[in-house]
Amino acid sequence: MPQNNRDYLTIKSTGTAVIALLGMLASLLTACGGPPWNNPNPQYDDDLITYQSIMSPLPPKHLDPATSYASDESLFIQQIYEPPMDYHFLKRPYELIPLALESFPQLTFLDAEGNEVAEEDESVAFTRYTLRVREDERYQPHPAFALDAAGEPLYLFDSAAEGEKYQQIPDFPETGSRAVHANDFVYAIKRLADPDIASPMLGFMAHYIVGMEEFSEELGKVPRDGWLDLDDYSMAGLQVLDERTFTITIKNRYPQFMYWLAMTFFAPIAPEVDRFYHNPGFAERNLTLDWWPVGAGPFMVVKNDPNSEIVLERNPNFRPDFYPTEGAPGDLEAGLLDDAGKRIPFVDRAVYRLEKEVMPLWTKFLQGFYDRSGESHGNTNRVYDQAFVVGPDGLEMSGELKDHGITMSPDVKPAIYYYGFNMRDPVVGGYTEDKRKLRQALQIAFNTEEYLNIFYNGNGLPANNPVPPGIPGFLEGEAGINPYVYDWVDGEPVRKSLDYARQLLAEAGYPNGRDARTGEPLKIFIDVQSQAISNTQMNWMDRIFDKLGVQVEYRPADWNRTREKLLTGNTQIYSHGWLADYPDPENFLFLLYGPESPLLCNCDGANNSNYASEEFDQAFRKIRLLPPGPERDEQVALAVEQYRRDAVWLFAYNPKDVYLNNSWVHNNKRHGVSKGTLKYTRVDPDLRARKQVEWNQPVTWPLYAGAGVLIALILPGVIAYRRRQKATARAAGES
Repeated sequence: MPQNNRDYLTIKSTGTAVIALLGMLASLLTACGGPPWNNPNPQYDDDLITYQSIMSPLPPKHLDPATSYASDESLFIQQIYEPPMDYHFLKRPYELIPLALESFPQLTFLDAEGNEVAEEDESVAFTRYTLRVREDERYQPHPAFALDAAGEPLYLFDSAAEGEKYQQIPDFPETGSRAVHANDFVYAIKRLADPDIASPMLGFMAHYIVGMEEFSEELGKVPRDGWLDLDDYSMAGLQVLDERTFTITIKNRYPQFMYWLAMTFFAPIAPEVDRFYHNPGFAERNLTLDWWPVGAGPFMVVKNDPNSEIVLERNPNFRPDFYPTEGAPGDLEAGLLDDAGKRIPFVDRAVYRLEKEVMPLWTKFLQGFYDRSGESHGNTNRVYDQAFVVGPDGLEMSGELKDHGITMSPDVKPAIYYYGFNMRDPVVGGYTEDKRKLRQALQIAFNTEEYLNIFYNGNGLPANNPVPPGIPGFLEGEAGINPYVYDWVDGEPVRKSLDYARQLLAEAGYPNGRDARTGEPLKIFIDVQSQAISNTQMNWMDRIFDKLGVQVEYRPADWNRTREKLLTGNTQIYSHGWLADYPDPENFLFLLYGPESPLLCNCDGANNSNYASEEFDQAFRKIRLLPPGPERDEQVALAVEQYRRDAVWLFAYNPKDVYLNNSWVHNNKRHGVSKGTLKYTRVDPDLRARKQVEWNQPVTWPLYAGAGVLIALILPGVIAYRRRQKATARAAGES
């Protein structure tokens, strides 16, 4: 090829590259006026108000209300289903309100023969709850309700091949709906008793609901070949009175049963939905209630990809519901009643994306791509250090967060995390005075305040009581301290001295941490979950107990192995935790109830310490039966005192989490028991869009600089080439 042609092509291609670069710059400048170019969230071609959030790194396994019993799963389930009762969004202490019911259940007390008696009558053998369903309660659109011209279900198949073209629920072209019936609630309770479903509620509820145990045994004997219509079987404690009214009869009195009615275990399940999901081949394609729930709540699942995102959209059939007009003290001043009386939900769509790493989540939150942090920052180290500083008034947001207009929602959870003693262990267990003194000495030495400050940035409260804050039975001030561990000095609790702990240890038979009989050092064994404790924490505990001359040996294991040890009583000191199912002291004190010991009940009992105190058990049995009032409060106090005196747990604390909200998100009050609060969340999408553009301006000067350098390099060549072309043209003309 002639040299001048190669030069021409080189210059032409270089010029094309410059033009392309300038075009890209122009495009980038144009984009500055639209959505941020780096927005990782899916974009929708509609005007629906979308709430952007995250889901747990461990995606939900169960969205079937009969089987789900995990906090992360309730984030979704409680937006989709409406159980009979709920909790007021704002009021504290937590207050029950009707949800799927038009009013509170009516209670009738019966004797052993079924005759109605007064509540205070000693002959009460049963309590009957009469529940009436709201007239406007209606299911979401779903193919299970679709009917053909003859009024028969449209999507019932005899073979897997007939329905194989339907891979997910949006693939079905036809949907239907209907009102929620009383029988749907009865059907849901029967599903709890079905041994094939293996609900975690069966063992507990069978103690209370009349006939549940017998019903479960009956179903266990029925041959299964496809769908089993539970309407063909009756349970003695359930009765449908009419299309909107049903009754539940439980044994004896159990006032806490009203709280259970606020759990999604008792949300309605339509029989035709159960039948639909039993179509042949559906389970193999995840066409199940575990994957595609069907409820009458404010939202419904429209996409379920747990490895990427789960998307909820507003249920178009959701009944009229309104933001509360009353709240707790301080809510009005905090702006939490600005939306009083307005119809809810405020958002049309909620997108929950999977973020496995903390730092990308945090960065995207600061860029405005997530509405809330979705993350507790009590012990997330680098994130926590960026987010907060310790000021004169305690924890404060950093300057960067304040500049973003971010708000903080602290939340002391109605939960307790603890290390417990195995009361059957020959060294640390037992109920003699020397055993109590040994445990009390270890309790005093374990400085819970220091532990929380070092490992959780102070985001926790030392628990002097198995009942956490916000639950009846929790006391503040001097009345609330554990007098075996703390003294009350100048209006503050002060941990007893290490010298006193050493004295107790000596009186327990271990002077200077050595067995008075053998001279051998005292060694304690702590079973720890390997994924839940660090070497730093173990080193800290070594140092703490070394002050008493006590040696520590750790026995790390995964959760399955740890659980096996708890079930067999093969522990000395173990770690555990409990989050409230319902806001009542009974829900925490049962962690210490004798019959709940796994070694006694031959089950997955909650009393992992195998604590056995007749005084405690007697008080607990009364607590279970008594209605709220002074007499019940007295029994709670007796149970708590017995727990403290016997020093059942090494230490305990109530977790305190801090959630962050971008400035366009409103109604951010945390609810420690219910997660069905998405319907109260309000988002200002216009403010979000403006802030996203403001916080994500592209840095364009390197591109301009690069283009300038490129032009400076090739421009002389272009000029020289053009001169050569002109000179060649003149020479050709002269010749």
